[in-house]
Amino acid sequence: MSAKGARRRCGAGWACMHWVLLLAAIATSTTGQALLKAGAGAATLMAQLLRWQTGVGLGLYGFAAMLYIVALRKIPLSVALPCTAVSYVAVALLGHFWFGEALGVQKSAALALITLGVALLAAAPG
Repeated sequence: MSAKGARRRCGAGWACMHWVLLLAAIATSTTGQALLKAGAGAATLMAQLLRWQTGVGLGLYGFAAMLYIVALRKIPLSVALPCTAVSYVAVALLGHFWFGEALGVQKSAALALITLGVALLAAAPG
């Protein structure tokens, strides 16, 4: 978001804090997703459920939901939910760099389109 767009969104008071909370919710849920993937290497479902990565990942999901709920107090749902699509980009990058998952031209182009769409939505007036 541009500086002008941020000033328009934040204005006076705590409105900017709600955008920070939305970004924190996205980062927290993305971290939780990565931890769930890390816990997925267990031999059985029960073993996976008992891994610390799974427990912490689920806890982070719950915390992210609370942050998101607070952000929704000031950010319209029609803006907040599509903005969470940035987590798709973050998870794809985590998958590539942390788990060695493929990141080809087609996937990179799709992630660029998602990023562009989120940027356009966040900068849109109203």
